[in-house]
Amino acid sequence: MRRTDRLFELIQIFRDGRLKLGRDLASQLGVSLRTLYRDIETLVASGIPIEGERGVGYILREPIFLPPLNLSHIELEALQFGMELAKRSADSELNIAANSLLQKVHAVLPANQQGIDRRWPMSVYSDNIAADVVHLPILRKAIAARRKLDLRYRSLAGAVSHRIIRPLQVEFWGQVWTCTAWCEARDDFRAFRIDHIEKVVQLDNPFSAEKGKRLEDYLRLLDCEDID
Repeated sequence: MRRTDRLFELIQIFRDGRLKLGRDLASQLGVSLRTLYRDIETLVASGIPIEGERGVGYILREPIFLPPLNLSHIELEALQFGMELAKRSADSELNIAANSLLQKVHAVLPANQQGIDRRWPMSVYSDNIAADVVHLPILRKAIAARRKLDLRYRSLAGAVSHRIIRPLQVEFWGQVWTCTAWCEARDDFRAFRIDHIEKVVQLDNPFSAEKGKRLEDYLRLLDCEDID
């Protein structure tokens, strides 16, 4: 968790007005006591009315009000719809992040928009979004870390091959998920159906943003896209 996110979460925890023990806060945030104490000192220095001391506990003595986030109703609809899609995916980390993001947004909405999430005109119920994408978490993490992946892949024709790829992007097409990548075996871009990946292992060696093998290079060649 980034420090800015952790500080925001710490404020949310304190808002119930109850005494908090340092060790409990540290455990809840997944940090050391030393880090927790530094975070509290940062919040106090920024004007958050937290009182207490190490070994005794901390409490928020006055209510705090974060600046309201002014979003139009259609912007809130778009956000809610996107988060519903994320929550329906097979990626548990995305699910948790989507719920956390919605809570943070609703915490800083103006009073007249609080609770508006109960009246959304759109919902997502399709199980197709989560079907056959058990490899989505490792693909997403490999893209972020720029790590090569070792795949055992079954083509649309049923042929099984071994591939080393540089994953660039994951796409959802309504019925299937794909992963656009630079395939070292083909020395070209390929879009792999995620439900056809039989096994995937992240390799230790990272890859660089090499010209001609980047996502932006692929986007220029979309008319030549080829799904194995």
